[in-house]
Amino acid sequence: MTISSQFKRTFIYALGGGVLLLALPAAQADNAPVAPQINAKSWVLMDYNSGKILTESNPDARLDPASLSKIMVSYVVGQAIKSGKIKSDDLVSVGNDAWATGNPVLRGSSLMFLKPGDHVPVSELNKGIVIQSGNDASIALADFVAGSQDSFVNLMNRYAEQLKLQNTHFKTVHGLDADGQYTSATDMALLSQALIRDTPDEYALHKEKEFTFNHIKQINRNRLLWSSSLNVDGIKTGYTSGAGYNLVSSASDSTGMRLIAVVMGAPSDRIRFNESESLLTWGFRFYETLTPIKAGDAFTSQRVWFGDEKMVPLGVAENASLTMPKGQLKNLKASFHLTNAQLEAPLAKNQVVGTVDFSLDGKVIEQRPLVALQEVKETGFIGRIWDFVMMKISGLWGSIFGK
Repeated sequence: MTISSQFKRTFIYALGGGVLLLALPAAQADNAPVAPQINAKSWVLMDYNSGKILTESNPDARLDPASLSKIMVSYVVGQAIKSGKIKSDDLVSVGNDAWATGNPVLRGSSLMFLKPGDHVPVSELNKGIVIQSGNDASIALADFVAGSQDSFVNLMNRYAEQLKLQNTHFKTVHGLDADGQYTSATDMALLSQALIRDTPDEYALHKEKEFTFNHIKQINRNRLLWSSSLNVDGIKTGYTSGAGYNLVSSASDSTGMRLIAVVMGAPSDRIRFNESESLLTWGFRFYETLTPIKAGDAFTSQRVWFGDEKMVPLGVAENASLTMPKGQLKNLKASFHLTNAQLEAPLAKNQVVGTVDFSLDGKVIEQRPLVALQEVKETGFIGRIWDFVMMKISGLWGSIFGK
């Protein structure tokens, strides 16, 4: 079993009981202090790796997204590039609907300053959306990817459903106020987590500080990218009169811990940045994240009956990351139990066969599915008969010695 090398520790593993004891260095504080109070309608601070919410207020309130909608636009575009449906060097012909002068909806809003008939590479429109928050760029790329704005919005909502964003519904590709359009702080945290995880090349654009198109240089509106105290590398601001001032930000530290902060409905531009910085600073100062079991690493091996293999490695299909107040991880214990007393073939790869239980002071605090790390096919007739006999004998001996 492999444990993350960034943590110095010792461990004792007893195969029969399946117990992992982690001895981690003592940290600065045993308990996290009260979280900062944020001047906004809604906020969430989430650890990226574990998905744990560290603090929140009105996290599921349905609010206007404003340009936070472009996080989903970026996700859809990133998925289209990743799947090969479009290429970064494809040329997009800009239509009249993406021309601010001819589209009154766009007047006075954030723009890339496109003109009808321009032929612009996908890569530049993508930067125009992410860095310049260009509403015209969002329309032009939406038309190219899906054929129309309405079709692209349908894609946005389909991805929202797939990602289980329960309080999100998009009506526009740019995020300008529209009846029936809403999202929540929790959903924006989950969407940002998906963007970073599923489309890392797309997310990398969010750390770029400026972009020049047609000799017009615009600065990324996310001022936290210039922070001297935090390693912020994304992701998006948003403002309309209906939404107020929104900001989703993400930062990482030297241990690999990454946090995502969502602040929605702040009363001013300055406040949304100050409050986001406070959330991120608090999270890094008082919490730590550990990944004691990585995806694909064997946590234990168990006997399989009636299979073409006698033993199967068991572990987790996704990294089992845990986030806790600093100082508590040194007492962490991990154990497992099987859903059924005996494992029987056939077993599919990543088939759930039990749970991994993480506990502190004898109390289970987190659980992860325990899965078979490889396929085990059913053996032939003779092998099944032999295993049936041996399983009965094993059960008989167990019952005798158990008395």
